[in-house]
Parts: sequence; C-alpha cells; structure tokens
Amino acid sequence: MKSLLYTFLLLIGLMSFSQNQDLFKKANALYNEGKYAEAIDDYMAILEIGEHSADLYYNLANAHYKLSHIAPSIYYYEKALQLAPNDQDIKNNMVFAKNMTIDAIEVVPETGVSKLIKNMTNKLSFDAWAKVAVAFVFCFVVLFLVYYFAYSTTRKRLAFIGSFVCLGLVCITLAFAFHKYNLDKNDNPAIVFVQESKVQSTPNARSEEAFRLHEGTKVQVEETYNDWKKIKLADGKTGWVPQEDIKLLNSF
Repeated sequence: MKSLLYTFLLLIGLMSFSQNQDLFKKANALYNEGKYAEAIDDYMAILEIGEHSADLYYNLANAHYKLSHIAPSIYYYEKALQLAPNDQDIKNNMVFAKNMTIDAIEVVPETGVSKLIKNMTNKLSFDAWAKVAVAFVFCFVVLFLVYYFAYSTTRKRLAFIGSFVCLGLVCITLAFAFHKYNLDKNDNPAIVFVQESKVQSTPNARSEEAFRLHEGTKVQVEETYNDWKKIKLADGKTGWVPQEDIKLLNSF
C-alpha cells in the first residue's frame, strides 16, 4: 500500500515538474518575442507553485529590467544571487539595474582584523565549516589512537603533535562555523519597493523625518515594531520605514 502511495506521489511530482518546465519554456519564448509583461505573469505562476531556481529569478529580473521596473529587477537579481552567488551574468546585469536607482549610498569599508575574519568566514557556508570541523575531529581521533597504540617514540611524538594540531583546527573551524551562523542570522536584506519612502527617526508617522529612500535601494532590516521596520544603510544610517515600503529578500 505504501509503495503505491509513493509511486502515486512520484508521478504527481514528475507531472508537476513537467508542467513547470513547459511553462518556463513558454515564458522564455514570450520574453524572446518582447512580450515581457506576459513572460512575467508566467514566471510568477511558476513561483506561486513553489518552484525556485536561479534561472527563474534571473529571467524574471531580466523581464522586469526590460520594462524599467527598478525595484523588482534588483529584487529578483538579488534572489538569483542567493541561489547562485558566483554567477557572473547575474552580477553584471545587477550592475545595469542598479544604475537606474537614485540613491547614492557610500559603503563604509571594513578594515583590519574584523575585515580579515569576515572574509575568511564567508569563504564557506555554515554547513561547510561544520563538515570541515567534523573532518578534523576524525583526524584527531585517528592520530590519538596512533599515539596511544604506537610503540615507536618518533611515531608517538608525531601523532601527539598532529592530534593537538587537529584539535586546535577543530576549535578554529567551529569558531568560524558559529560566526558564519551569526552573520547569516543577522543578515536580513530588503529592497525598497515604493517610488519614495520617508524614513522616520522613530516608528511613528508623526515623528521627525530622518531621510528619504527611493525604489531599488538595498537596506538591512534590524528590528520590527508593529508595522514598522528599523533599517540600516551601507553607510551606517538608520531609521524606520513602514513595512509595506520594503520587500524582504530572505523570504521564499
């Protein structure tokens, strides 16, 4: 009975995949014909089914870019980069899309040890750092067993040194893993989706206006209070915007 159920679910999955592929090809054909709005409708239909891929987001962003939709094009390029962070085509097209934005925000450069640690941490994902740590644990155990059972003084000395080197590397890789976890946890980017957003000094429409942002600008969301989001810019400025003014990138 279970095998029949699994077979049935597998067939449904294959049919759904085939339908999505057909819809994706249809959307691409519409895009090539210059029917960008119709292509967007089909791409969005695939997203609503729950299908996510870098190619889908990339093509959706391209269609929005062709229609000069600043915020959606940047938003979907960003989504594509989340799934394919090393794709150069996505990065290149992102540059063209960002050239349409109004806000010129200078990035505050990181320097010194903090920059070095952050760059090292971002070399691998949290899962990858964890796997490296497990590999060093395995090496530590093997070398410790060699040290324990070896008769040769030289072998004992080398195994002892090697095991403690591995133990040190376990601690370092675990530190990188947890640092990466915290970086990812605190990374909550969003794109401004309204033509102009008034950034308030407090989460209140009657509070003092701090500055204004325009569509397509990328911000970091630091806090939520009722229907307000506290945002931070790359230059360090902070303020509060209504949550409907921005669209979070980490939501799928």
